[in-house]
Amino acid sequence: MKTIDFSYFIERYNAGEMDESEKLWFQKEMDGNPELKAETELRRKTDEALKKRDIINLREKLVLIENQAKTGKPPRGPWREFIRYAAAFAGVAVLAGGLLLIPKHRLSNDEIIDKFYSPYDAPAPSRAGTIVSNADYNLALEYYKVKDYRSAAVYFSKVIKDEPRNMNSWLMNGISNFEVSNYPEAKSSFETVIEDDNNLYIDHAQWYLGLCYIKTGELEKARQQMTVIGNSENVHRKEARKILKGIK
Repeated sequence: MKTIDFSYFIERYNAGEMDESEKLWFQKEMDGNPELKAETELRRKTDEALKKRDIINLREKLVLIENQAKTGKPPRGPWREFIRYAAAFAGVAVLAGGLLLIPKHRLSNDEIIDKFYSPYDAPAPSRAGTIVSNADYNLALEYYKVKDYRSAAVYFSKVIKDEPRNMNSWLMNGISNFEVSNYPEAKSSFETVIEDDNNLYIDHAQWYLGLCYIKTGELEKARQQMTVIGNSENVHRKEARKILKGIK
């Protein structure tokens, strides 16, 4: 497993965007990681300092304009333009303030699955590195293609019993079990592919394992899994980043 990049979580924590369960998880992470805690506090202070500086600068400029207005002398040079920008800024600030009051929509677990999940495209036996004469594999593949995932799982399990290093069948077995809501078996199959660490199916196994965690409500594991995918060269990295933005 790669080290988690906590940048996304630090921003959400300091911005107050985490729900209670996510906040508790992040606080536990900080308790066990002094460097993470120090980084989070440093970013919070930096953000506050930048906000204060911007506010002070704006106030100084507005006071200057107000004093010039009282004397009846129109501002000169760039201050003419600043009046227009200040008015525009005020409008944007009001609008932004209103937007902050509107809660960001977080996707439910089922909405995430509906939006991002699709079954793996079954390879032909020769492309899967499987012997074409393997009757159990061919039968499993036929059931899989017609979406009879329960029967497919039965025959893929026979294949991996006889060929424990057949990582394609482990992946297909995981997806078949995912489709029939047998999530413990699905997770175990995906973990086997990942732990093998020497096959062409690791990217997909990581992705489907993360979706398994979402489906079973294990959101802390799901966040960690999607973070690992999002920070890697995994083919599903873009989808993983989108899920991290929408996950509850």
